[in-house]
Amino acid sequence: MANTETALKEALASIEGATGVALVDYTSGMALGTMGGSKGFDLNVAAAGNTDVVRAKMRTMEHLGLKGQIEDILITLSDQYHLIRLIAGRGGNGLFLYLVLDAKRSNLAMARHQLRQIENDLEV
Repeated sequence: MANTETALKEALASIEGATGVALVDYTSGMALGTMGGSKGFDLNVAAAGNTDVVRAKMRTMEHLGLKGQIEDILITLSDQYHLIRLIAGRGGNGLFLYLVLDAKRSNLAMARHQLRQIENDLEV
């Protein structure tokens, strides 16, 4: 089991092309931990903004009567991938991992797999 800091460090170090990662509480919009980012990319602002994405998708699923669970949400930009991975089980309700990837240096399928592994090892 990994704590928040260890999990974020592992994501940034082991996922090829990762430039930033955060653990976010989507009930409050607060980042519980961040690592990476840059002057021009504030992970705390991104975390708060992506909270709205998660909430909107959950509302839409509720209105449609969909019973499945969200595993992840992918947003593709011309030069970045933004991957939102909702935390399942073990007290992770209301949390998600947010990963920013350089689209030119990353393998999206591998990043999703590795982020799932990090989620499984995360102790919240």
